[in-house]
Amino acid sequence: MIFSFFFFTSKTLILYMFSDGEFGICRNIRRESKRYINLNPIQRGGIIPKETIPILNEWLDGYSICDFCEGRLEDIKSPPIEKFVHDILPKFLDIDIVRLTNGAREAKFAVMHALCKSNDRILIDQNAHYSTFISAERLNLEIHEVPNSGYPEFKINPEDYAEKIEEVNPRLVLLTYPDGNYGNLPDARRVGKICSEYGIPLILNCAYSVGRMPISARKLNADFIIGSGHKSMASSGPIGILGIKGEWEDEILRKSKRYKNKEIEFLGCGPRGLPTVSLMASFPYVAKRVERWDKEVEKARYFIKKIEEIDGIRQLGEKPKNHDLIFIESSRFYEISKRHKKGRFFLYHELKKRGIIGIKPGLTKNFKMSTYQLKKNELNMVIDAFSEIANL
Repeated sequence: MIFSFFFFTSKTLILYMFSDGEFGICRNIRRESKRYINLNPIQRGGIIPKETIPILNEWLDGYSICDFCEGRLEDIKSPPIEKFVHDILPKFLDIDIVRLTNGAREAKFAVMHALCKSNDRILIDQNAHYSTFISAERLNLEIHEVPNSGYPEFKINPEDYAEKIEEVNPRLVLLTYPDGNYGNLPDARRVGKICSEYGIPLILNCAYSVGRMPISARKLNADFIIGSGHKSMASSGPIGILGIKGEWEDEILRKSKRYKNKEIEFLGCGPRGLPTVSLMASFPYVAKRVERWDKEVEKARYFIKKIEEIDGIRQLGEKPKNHDLIFIESSRFYEISKRHKKGRFFLYHELKKRGIIGIKPGLTKNFKMSTYQLKKNELNMVIDAFSEIANL
């Protein structure tokens, strides 16, 4: 029989495996990204502020937040989850009710499961995250899509929702705000108004917006708002946030017949440990940074302007840019990859040599990145790096 265990040194975590008394290093698990500029869109909004880190050390144990639990996660008073869930987050999202989930996808699934039956129709934008489609598939829902405009902007036209609603009569509608590929911000308010006129509930998947930019469920006419703590709220995660309009309370928060205080759609409790504490500890920092959203949009537009001065590089998606998530098309890097000794992995290695990570290894022709929370000098370092590499 083979056993394994971990132990820490000052700089690394080591996995040891042993069999019949013999020990050997199996894997050296370490992370050196702190010394790089990280452009990965799924990580830029999840970087934890230094003020949060000392707090996390007190809550590392598995079920640490459950010391004073009386059966419901959102009613725990120490740490103050009750106030956070019932008071702070509803005000932040401008919505009636909030629950924490184990991720944004779990929040989407909970709403679909509560409101839909097998073979019901659901209307989803073509730019939706893959987990949206999988959640619907898991429930055997009939998926219909609102198409995007195609190359090069891939925009979602809100009026197409009205047309599709007339055509398929869905039980539920979902809009991704923004999408995780192009960072397009569609007119969610208009889509919400259309759904309201037809009496169909709207889910806004705001995994890349809640925590990065101001979001008001009421202004956007949304029945449900979904956020991602680890993508956009400086949380260690995985953790999701589900905002619920009051009229849907009975359906979404229905209780178990056997365990009277347990909410069925969340399997009794949401995230039960460090993710919740990290979300709470980082929240003051997150609440302040959303007030500076205009500056983040300015930085993204500045970056795009400079990067498009390089021959063979352009931004795809809506213009002008309204979000930090950027999709780059690069015929220049693709051509270099054909003759470079590292082939299609050359861009990853050339960027890393210059202190930059986050572009997926092997991508040269198309790739995603984010400028969120980068300092001006870091932006210029990235621009200079792309320029240098383009001249190889």
